[in-house]
Amino acid sequence: MLKYMEFTAKTEDEAIAKGLAYLGMDRDDVSVEILDRGKTGFLGIGSVPAKVKLTYEAPDEPAPIPEPEPVKPAPAPMPEKPQPAPKPQPRPQPAPRVEKPAPAAQPAPAGEGADDSVAAAIIKFQTGLFQHMGVEATPVVTREGDTYQVVLEGENMGALIGHRGETLDAIQQLTGYAVNRGRGHRVRIHVDAEGYRARREESLNRLARKTAGKVVKYRRNITLEAMNAYERHVIHTALQEYPGVSTFSTGTEPNRRTVVAYDPGKQ
Repeated sequence: MLKYMEFTAKTEDEAIAKGLAYLGMDRDDVSVEILDRGKTGFLGIGSVPAKVKLTYEAPDEPAPIPEPEPVKPAPAPMPEKPQPAPKPQPRPQPAPRVEKPAPAAQPAPAGEGADDSVAAAIIKFQTGLFQHMGVEATPVVTREGDTYQVVLEGENMGALIGHRGETLDAIQQLTGYAVNRGRGHRVRIHVDAEGYRARREESLNRLARKTAGKVVKYRRNITLEAMNAYERHVIHTALQEYPGVSTFSTGTEPNRRTVVAYDPGKQ
């Protein structure tokens, strides 16, 4: 049977993490509904905590969940007896390394017949954007047909990916606006970093199949958490041929959600 519990915290992420820790479940084991996004208030005055609802599958007669026990501090480790230091061994000296000068920045590689001005415009815009953001990242651009694939390389890419790819989506959207402005033939631009897009798509596919299994088992609709248009498209595509379920979207941006509905006509 399906059960749910509600949790509150300062932010949505903290409330979700608190609920998962309490239930002892992974993110893919639950369906999250944001009941209240909360607000910080001014100088802490008038703040409202975020509130989420976690729906999960439980046995017909679930055992009561024990209260979490306080964590006891681990005993201090016993001091080890000092060991005699090993005698240093002579190490061979490496051959001197000649550093080659770094090549000048060039437009990213493109396929046959590619418009190099597009790749150059992408690199110019994103380089200036990252300077304003105070981050170090290098865009590497390749072309597949009319689509330009941009991979951001550098350290600490998490700041450019953002929560569930929100910052990465914003960079992609801004780049598309800047590059296509005044251009007669519109090009598509996809921006990725550290393989985030592929990992997120795989996670969404797992979530879609697990949710569809619950819908068929319990013969009831399940509404997923709010997602952007790309993520909703992944869910729709993953369940397009799934027997017994159909999908549709409801709500308005940015809180538009996908509904996985029981559809006996598809069985």
